[in-house]
Amino acid sequence: MRKICLVAGWGRYPVYVAQALTKQGYEVHCFGVVNHAFAAELRAVCRAYYPVGMCRPGKIVRYMRRHGITDFITLGKYYKWKLFQNFGLIYNFPDLLTLRMFAGHFLTRKQDCKDDSLMTTLEKMFARFGLRLGCPTDFVPELLAGEGVLTKATPSESDWETIRYGQSVARELGRFDVGQSVVLAQGTVVALEALEGTDACIERAGKLCTAGNLILVKMAKPNQDMRFDVPTIGMTTLEHFAQVGGRVIAVEAERTILVDQPEMIAFANQRRIAIVVIK
Repeated sequence: MRKICLVAGWGRYPVYVAQALTKQGYEVHCFGVVNHAFAAELRAVCRAYYPVGMCRPGKIVRYMRRHGITDFITLGKYYKWKLFQNFGLIYNFPDLLTLRMFAGHFLTRKQDCKDDSLMTTLEKMFARFGLRLGCPTDFVPELLAGEGVLTKATPSESDWETIRYGQSVARELGRFDVGQSVVLAQGTVVALEALEGTDACIERAGKLCTAGNLILVKMAKPNQDMRFDVPTIGMTTLEHFAQVGGRVIAVEAERTILVDQPEMIAFANQRRIAIVVIK
């Protein structure tokens, strides 16, 4: 049985991938990020489960080498903003291997702290020991959104104009590796996603525009690496969006993960929210 290591952040996406890997005959060894991963569900699926601090991937490297595992994937949301709070690095104190590899990002500041930069350094750290980073969507291609309108509700012509504008803004955000989501109302940008994440961006937009009628556009980066930080939307995001009076969600085809898609579509139909997937 082929072994694989799964590093799980927050959300149900890692659970789906773990289930798919098990069905495909893999022996899944999972490390769940503390205060992020859905531990109970992952323990029920995986051959082994261990909690790990967000800044302690050296523990994963040692485990993989000791158990003869050469392939790993990382997926799920990481609350990176915790590292930028007062004493953030003390509360999330890195192990020695991580400290050496990421010193340029967080100590000397010679390297930036963009998502892609951090993940590239993580990949290099594992690669030093012959460990390969894989692409999660290779195992669950059915979770990638296909093109079309998924709901009964459809955008109006003015909504499509707003969506196209939101696409151009979201692509610029992605080009600078800032965020993936833009919330708009009546053709005006209300909120841009940065370190806080999509759900917090939606909540902020709701406070600014209490009248609702919001449109969320979420796009992949122009040079998106499908091995990490792929745009993802699930029930939690949809529920937040409904609470602030959201009306249309637009995501990118083949480069967006839709978790719990049947439940999402049923919920959206009940709330008359349009979900569209565009090229």
